[in-house]
Amino acid sequence: MMFARPSYPLIGAMLAALAAIALAAYVAWQVTRPVPIATVGNSSTVAVSPQVKIGGPFELTDHKGNRVTDADFRGKLMLVYFGYGFCPEICPTELQNLAVALDEMGPEADAVQTIFITVDPERDTVAFLSEYVSQFHSRLIGLTGTRQQINATATSYRVYHAKVKNGSDEDYLVDHTSYVYLMGQDGSFLTLFRGATDPRKIAATIAGYLDKRS
Repeated sequence: MMFARPSYPLIGAMLAALAAIALAAYVAWQVTRPVPIATVGNSSTVAVSPQVKIGGPFELTDHKGNRVTDADFRGKLMLVYFGYGFCPEICPTELQNLAVALDEMGPEADAVQTIFITVDPERDTVAFLSEYVSQFHSRLIGLTGTRQQINATATSYRVYHAKVKNGSDEDYLVDHTSYVYLMGQDGSFLTLFRGATDPRKIAATIAGYLDKRS
């Protein structure tokens, strides 16, 4: 039996093509991947590289149907959390923690606006958010918008989010970043809180920034 001799030029061309594809994929990943956030020890807050810009302008719709921009919250600290209403455990826990932190602060909480921004605007409509946020705290604002608006806002805060289908188009979960962002009175980034941070630590950290302000 005679075997065909391998075509070395063809093999070389194929390997070169595969190498080019791998290089292109790596470059694309480096360009699009989020800049790593460096955590510090067991602290409840997270240190972020000065080169990482977090936050920025947004235009969304609140749970009462009003158009809202980031500029509407100038003069207050913003405590921002991204999640979704159909989230089974993590989001309700985080929102409850923020509610406890606000109560822990007492009158100082008037200087803070807590904001829940959905990453699932298809299901988290104005009507849905109106009922959802009322379950946690009277000072909590829920924000939704078009898919384009939500994606742009999430990108500016470096929030990862992706649908995880579970059978049907309506039955899905959403993987997402679970940090709480503390933004300054001018809208600039101050710090991050890890998920499941003790509400008392959140309240104490915010109080420290309020003291610096005064």
